[in-house]
Order: sequence, then C-alpha cells, then structure tokens
Amino acid sequence: MTDIGFYHMTRSSLEQALPKLLEKVLEQGKRALVLAGSPERVEALNALLWSYDANSFLPHGSARDGNAERQPVWLSDKDENANQADMLFLTDGAISAQVAKFARCFELFDGGNDDVVAAARERWKRYKDEGHALTYWQQNERGGWEKKL
Repeated sequence: MTDIGFYHMTRSSLEQALPKLLEKVLEQGKRALVLAGSPERVEALNALLWSYDANSFLPHGSARDGNAERQPVWLSDKDENANQADMLFLTDGAISAQVAKFARCFELFDGGNDDVVAAARERWKRYKDEGHALTYWQQNERGGWEKKL
C-alpha cells in the first residue's frame, strides 16, 4: 500500500509550501507528479515553480512543455503518470484512482477552508478503508511540518 501524508496548511499557501516539498523529493532522487484541479491551475503552478525563489532551480514541466519522460516534476490536471513519478502530490482537492501505484502520496489541503478540511477527512476515511498507511502533518509556527499522527 501507499504511504499517504495529509499536509494541513495552516500557516502558508500551497504556493509557498509546494516548492519546498518538491525540493525535498528531488533531493532524494525521486520524481513527482503534481495533480491540480484544472488546466489553468497547472499553468499557474508551472509559472510559480519558475519564479518562486531567484536562488533555486526546480526542474519541471507540463503538457504545454512536453517531454514528460524527461521531467522530474510533472504538473497535470489529468490522472496519468506521464513522467513515471514515485511521488504523487494532490492539490486543489484533486483525486487520483492511481494512488496505490505510487510509493508516496502528499495530500495538500488548506486548513482555513471548512469545506476543504471536510473533504480531506472523507479522503482520509476512504484511504484508511483501502488499507493505506496514513500520516497527518500540520504546519508549525516556523512554517515547517510536524507529524501529528
């Protein structure tokens, strides 16, 4: 089964948290698929990853860029592992029927939105029923992550 971590963003936005998590994945020599809620959101995240830190380079691409197999981070709104990623990032409430095919899944959700939190709780229950290993991470005062469960 897949190790699924729920990342409860309480101190920063997805745009602040995602690049740092992706950097850690790449440091481990892994590949990532970021599944977003719409084609427009994919392109917004694509632009963000080029400009989030002037001192960093985070290699990535999307369908607009092509060559998925050459991209260590692939951004998509389609539930397909075009870059043969090890890690799956689910954003914007996106869901995947392929979670079990990844070594790890990151469920990133906004703690300031009650509807989003409720939907994350429902996904937690579903994943638990499916037998996945679940962990819950919450942001601390410094913007880092603390494992709560």
